Amino acid sequence: MPNLNRLCVVVMLMAASAVPAFAQTDFSGEWAPRFWEDQPERVPGPELGDYLGIPINDAARLRAAAWEASIQTLPEWQCRPHSADYIWRGPSNLKITKEVDPVSRETVAFHAEWLRSVDRPVYLDNRPHPSPNAPHTWAGFSTGKWEGDMLTIVTTHLKEGYLRRNGLPRSDKATLTEHWIRNGDFLTVMTMVNDPVYLTEPFVRTTDYELNVNQQIPPYPCGVVQEIDRAKGEVPHYLPGTNPYLTEFATKHNIPVDATRGGAETMYPEFRAKLKTLPPPPPKQAAAAKAN
Repeated sequence: MPNLNRLCVVVMLMAASAVPAFAQTDFSGEWAPRFWEDQPERVPGPELGDYLGIPINDAARLRAAAWEASIQTLPEWQCRPHSADYIWRGPSNLKITKEVDPVSRETVAFHAEWLRSVDRPVYLDNRPHPSPNAPHTWAGFSTGKWEGDMLTIVTTHLKEGYLRRNGLPRSDKATLTEHWIRNGDFLTVMTMVNDPVYLTEPFVRTTDYELNVNQQIPPYPCGVVQEIDRAKGEVPHYLPGTNPYLTEFATKHNIPVDATRGGAETMYPEFRAKLKTLPPPPPKQAAAAKAN
């Protein structure tokens, strides 16, 4: 009889492991962003030429140096949503809903939606990611698995986007890994972007939200307007070596220009020793003259 009992326990454990796990934490609700030290990054946007602490390569610097902010006034950019990796850094509120199987009552997906963004489903039913040749979207294709009470999500099939709103690019070959962690009324999300085109190491950020039971995200229909008169087909940009604003951040904060160009080494404490060996930034007068 004891052997039979042990056999029953083993069979039940095997059966349980074959069934998708039920949700460990309920992330559904209306969430308000908490900016704290991130406010300059997430509302007005980062300063031009500020790539500190980002593991970019030369290709990313070249793309960023060619970027001009007025590109966002183009009709095709005005209603463009943030992609799944960047939208966490946006200033808008977040709504998460859960999709429940009507028979098993299991939570099979979470849906995340921000103001002026697309619906982003996160599937929990062990479905595979599509072929690499499948269409890429702003939301990408996301699957999640539980690690205790933490939900780990892997996202592929993202359209090309940006790491920061100052021209730093992110390619459509990038993958996104997220960890959703809820502590009471606070939601912390860690994102890790791996991009073989523009990054030499993973780019990691954390973002916080707080539950707001009185929040309602309204519809946000987007209309295109003519903001700037420009020639047909004109695309705002700078040719290599002609962007006059890339040293303003270094001058304003008295940081060596070479440090502001980012790279993996600028993420680590050891870089402070190298800072002492780098030439100082140009004075304000020289920077202003170059910009003019």
